[in-house]
Amino acid sequence: MSFFTKNKDVLLILISAILFFLFAYSIERTAFYKLFILWISLFGCFYLLIKSNTITFSNLIGISIIFRLIFLFATPNLSQDFYRFIWDGRMILEGLNPYLSLPESFIQQGANPIAETSVLYNGMGEMNGSHYTNYPPLNQLCFLIAALVSSKSVFGSIIVLRLIIILADIGILYFGKRILEKLQLPVKNIFWYVLNPFIIIEMTGNLHFEPVMLLFLVWGLYKLFEQKWILAAILIACSISIKLIPLLFLPLFYQWFATSNERQSKKTLLWIPYFTGLTKLFAFYAVIIATTIVLFLPFYSSELITKYISSVGLWFGDFEFNASFYYFFREVGYLFRGWNEIAIIGKITPFLTIIFLIIITFFRKNKTEIQLITALLFGLCFYYFIATTVHPWYLATPIILSVFTKYKFPIIWSLVVILSYQAYSNSPWEENLWFVFLEYLIVFSFLIYEIKKSSVKKLII
Repeated sequence: MSFFTKNKDVLLILISAILFFLFAYSIERTAFYKLFILWISLFGCFYLLIKSNTITFSNLIGISIIFRLIFLFATPNLSQDFYRFIWDGRMILEGLNPYLSLPESFIQQGANPIAETSVLYNGMGEMNGSHYTNYPPLNQLCFLIAALVSSKSVFGSIIVLRLIIILADIGILYFGKRILEKLQLPVKNIFWYVLNPFIIIEMTGNLHFEPVMLLFLVWGLYKLFEQKWILAAILIACSISIKLIPLLFLPLFYQWFATSNERQSKKTLLWIPYFTGLTKLFAFYAVIIATTIVLFLPFYSSELITKYISSVGLWFGDFEFNASFYYFFREVGYLFRGWNEIAIIGKITPFLTIIFLIIITFFRKNKTEIQLITALLFGLCFYYFIATTVHPWYLATPIILSVFTKYKFPIIWSLVVILSYQAYSNSPWEENLWFVFLEYLIVFSFLIYEIKKSSVKKLII
């Protein structure tokens, strides 16, 4: 037996650690080809570690945490959003409502409402600083914690934010494992999320708060599967109060509740369990809505709703990045109308998403745990496939959902999404649509392959 065979796992861990260190402390997002090589190399090591039969579950946990801690003292190098996080947190610390003011207004007035005002504004960039914040209240609480611990140091705030995200990923590991055990699936599947280089780099490295959102979502699903639907509703509301995206999932719980009593008893009249299930469903929605409203109350003012909706609306009608079908429709608009139709297409996108959600809510079986999670996965991915803007970190949610299903196309997507960063190698940034085309060609090809494979299995069975 060769030295490499004996020590393969150790070498893979060491190589991965070195590559993560290079990513954290030496890479710039403008250096696309260097970034691409590191990314592909990390995914190669990741796949081999996942497939190793000699690494224990406990060892994989330790490795996942160590890889995250490599980033602890690094300044995010692929995103500027964290500057706005720190800004919002310090605004709250000073008793100011972050939803009601624009960072650029303070700069124009020459005011310094918080420590390092100019540093934070210059870091977040003019575009971010000219829009109202759209981060929900529990996300703002995370920012406030960073401000409480480090109110005058960007570096200190980064460390606090990063530790929050690492703790959230540990929570996802715990509850994700519990769900896999309940579904009688291999518990090692959780590492398709936890050990994924994309998750480590985009979340821990670049300080995107999807893991905190996903912690509440996965925890909520676990409690739902335990029939503790009131606690599940509160947890899902907390997830919405980190990022709004779980709002898309709400219609898809219909069949789960409509058939909930059937899973518990077959002895009652047919209409009774259905009625009771729908009563629970409406109560479930009521708890989610009430909890979300309560969490927003500390920030309430007469201007809050208008400014918050206008900020969220920008993602539908103004921004475009790494889109798939939208870019096709945009080109059709250029061909027949002569200009960019984003204003029109952006308004149609939500309606198409609602129609798709209605279809899979009522015309697809979502009665079992796996069927429900699969519906959540495809409902969200449909929205992303037609959206005008798909930032890389959005993929964290499809990745964790895929862990509990037979579909792995989100893992492939997390590999090829690096192609979207080619846009930052241009100054000013500009997308090369051939790179975007290649990204989605690979994703859709693998998705079609998985759907066909699933269909063949059903025919055989």
